[in-house]
Amino acid sequence: MNAYWRFLIKKALITILTIFVTLTANFFIFRIMPGDPAKLLLNDPRLKKENIELVKKQLGLDKPLWQQYLIYMKESFKGNFGISFVHNVPVSQIIAQRLPQTLLLLSVAIAISTVVGIAVGAICGWKRGSKLDATLLTASLISYMVPTFWIGIVLLMVFSLWLGWFPVGGITTIGGGAGIPRWLDVLKHMFLPTVALVLWYAGEYVILMRGSMLDVMKEDYILTAKAKGLRSLTILKDHAVRNALLPVVTLIALNIGWMVGGCIEVEVVFSWPGMGKLIYDAVLKRDYPVLQGCFVIITITVILANLIADLIYGYIDPRIRRGTM
Repeated sequence: MNAYWRFLIKKALITILTIFVTLTANFFIFRIMPGDPAKLLLNDPRLKKENIELVKKQLGLDKPLWQQYLIYMKESFKGNFGISFVHNVPVSQIIAQRLPQTLLLLSVAIAISTVVGIAVGAICGWKRGSKLDATLLTASLISYMVPTFWIGIVLLMVFSLWLGWFPVGGITTIGGGAGIPRWLDVLKHMFLPTVALVLWYAGEYVILMRGSMLDVMKEDYILTAKAKGLRSLTILKDHAVRNALLPVVTLIALNIGWMVGGCIEVEVVFSWPGMGKLIYDAVLKRDYPVLQGCFVIITITVILANLIADLIYGYIDPRIRRGTM
């Protein structure tokens, strides 16, 4: 068995163990949250204790904790996340309805921010110390440090409330979009949340790409390329950027993994009916099955995305799979 296969098997076993541990943590975290879901569902202080106990029995909350845990693990691996306490429908059905909205918003935002972030970061690293570098880096730091909900609120105030160019929230206009095609109506609604996400993600990519470029620019092969008289654009494109992309690959993979969970702050601010908004509402209403189902999906996608990034790293750079780096 060669080194890469040993590396692959080791990473796969670690991934399985990580999923098991995170699923266990996922179960217990929601059980120690304050509040009683049965009382919240009934929402009537006049009800007697036996009524509350009956609801707990129907929800399976009357069973011992270890028994709840075994049922949870068994059903999670089957893809059955139970029935929502609030909506009284299967959690998998709710997730299936919300997931496409999140994937639409986040995929566009991540694609745009990746291209912009890598390009701007490469320019900053290439033009280190220049006014252009200082300006772009400052803008990137600000966009990355400012919370996405604050960016979203500012965008809403300026472009929705003051100028009236874009809708305040939602994914489509209630009752139709005044005769415009549905796809165009969706595009108008997703424009501002996409901008908010692009500003945040792009700032992150610029900072990482710039730092990686600075490290690459010190390598001997860059000096050799310059000594050969190669054009600056050729050195930048064929030598510097390709090698500087490695750290960014991991971040992109993790962001794609987190994409399933959406961006809670942006989805709440813009009332975007995706996974982030679903998680926010489930927290407020103590809807354990929905929360657990969402976190299981997010956990698995993030861990698998990280595994894929590690395997790509190990394939590209033999030092990583040999553990010499």
